[in-house]
Formats: sequence, C-alpha cells, structure tokens
Amino acid sequence: MNKKAQFFPLKDENPRSRFPFVNFIFIIINIVVFVFSLASFEYFIETYGFKPAQFTFITLFTSMFLHGGIAHIFGNMWFLHIFGDNVEDKFGHFKYVIFYILSGIAASLLHLLLNIGSNVPAVGASGAISGVLGAYVIMFPNVKVHVIGRFYRSMVSAKFMLGVWFLFQLVSGTFSLFGTQSGIAFFAHIGGFVFGAAFVFIYKLASKSL
Repeated sequence: MNKKAQFFPLKDENPRSRFPFVNFIFIIINIVVFVFSLASFEYFIETYGFKPAQFTFITLFTSMFLHGGIAHIFGNMWFLHIFGDNVEDKFGHFKYVIFYILSGIAASLLHLLLNIGSNVPAVGASGAISGVLGAYVIMFPNVKVHVIGRFYRSMVSAKFMLGVWFLFQLVSGTFSLFGTQSGIAFFAHIGGFVFGAAFVFIYKLASKSL
C-alpha cells in the first residue's frame, strides 16, 4: 500500500472472535512467492505481472501475489495484517477467500479499463487489500486505529484514516490521468476499495447480517 503523504497504522482497537488463519495464509503465500521470485525477479514480473495490453486470466490472478520490492510487500502485508483479520472474522473463512480474490480481480479490471494499451506489468496485493479496507470501513467505521506520522502518533477512527487514504488515491489517480508518473496503480486501489465497500453494503442489505 502506498504510504506517502499519509499516516501509517500501528494497530486497531478491534478484538476478533476467531483466529484469522486465511489472512495468515495469504500473508505467508505472498512472502513465499516474493522470496521465490527473487531467484529470477524480472522473469517473474514480466511473465506473471498483469499487462493490460496483453490481457490473460492467469495474470489477473498471479499478479496479486507478486511484489516489486521489500517496501512494497512490507506495506501491503502490514495493512493486510492490521485490517484483514476482522474482515475475515465477520465474513467467515471461506467467504473471505472469495471476497479477497474478487476484490483483486475488480481492482485489476479498473486498472485495465484505464490503461488498456499499457505493457507495463502491474503487480501486488494492493488491489485485493484495498477491497479489504473498503469492507473494513463499512463494517467498523468507528473503530479506533493507532497511527503514526512523521512527527506524531495519534488515534483516529477507521472511517477517518481510511477516508484520508482513499482521498489520497483519488487525487493521485486523477493526476496520473494527466501524465504524472508514479509507478503506482492508484486506480487499482480505487477499484478494489469501491468494490469492497459496495460488496459489504449490498451484502448487509441482502442478508441483514454483518
């Protein structure tokens, strides 16, 4: 997850009722794949990253488990660790697997739509994790999150922290449409987040649960 110009979560005040073994497995898989990819890094990124101009269903999935560097995977896995356990707790283990994968796919499809001719491989769990963040803000808007910035440490509500995070993605994504290059797929983040929030909102209405 991109952390520039925003605060970084340390922990949330949100106890769970069961061990999030699916979330734990996702984290382990991402780390193992990253370490394995280091053996031939460029090959893995070029072969299994998601290229909009060379669309394949397999890279739509494989790109979710690749990362571009240590900072990239650390940021992603930390956000997943902080927020994913409670979303899994609410959904249940199996539904969480389906939700996570669908969030990643939705994120990549929006990236595809806005970068249809790009041959630059997009990699990372950010899109799927953005879906988790969107779900979290609907499920637990008032939960307190401990955050740290460059010169401060504070505690804010989840809706404030994730709202600021989402606004940053929107602004940065808009600038990217006008040629500002960052190497970050902001619209994948936006697509994942919107999908996750909408999915939970509709799910709550349909099932009267969560």
